[in-house]
Amino acid sequence: METLDRYDIQILSELQADARLTNAELAQRVGLSAAPCWRRVRALEEAGFIKGYHAEIDRHRIGLGVLAFVRLDADRNTGERTREMEDAIRQIPEIVSCHYISGAGTFELQVVARDLDTFAQFARKVLINLPNVKDIHTSFSLGEVKASSSWPLSHLKP
Repeated sequence: METLDRYDIQILSELQADARLTNAELAQRVGLSAAPCWRRVRALEEAGFIKGYHAEIDRHRIGLGVLAFVRLDADRNTGERTREMEDAIRQIPEIVSCHYISGAGTFELQVVARDLDTFAQFARKVLINLPNVKDIHTSFSLGEVKASSSWPLSHLKP
């Protein structure tokens, strides 16, 4: 599957909005019958456009009141040292997102914690002791203006 047509794009859009749609509901929304819709969803999954399905959980409701943005500065940016750092980051559930960044720093993390004291302990015991970390710089979310796990699709219109 190299290109996406209007049905594929509409399927992606509908599933981003509600991944719990039944195939019959999805087919009706995109204007296909059930069997072709199901085949298209499977093709989108196999081609890697759809990577999985998950429930969006409110972090506040499960007691994770702190969202921190942490920039890690690496001591040395060598292939082996960076891979060690990546492997360690992948193992830590409190780190919910990690990106290589341009400019100052090596990685930008999103870290969740119950409260500021819990985050402070986590930073002192875990983050600063990650392999190859020279320094950490932290900013805290004071409130979410927009948080979305949906990607814009308008640029895909055929």
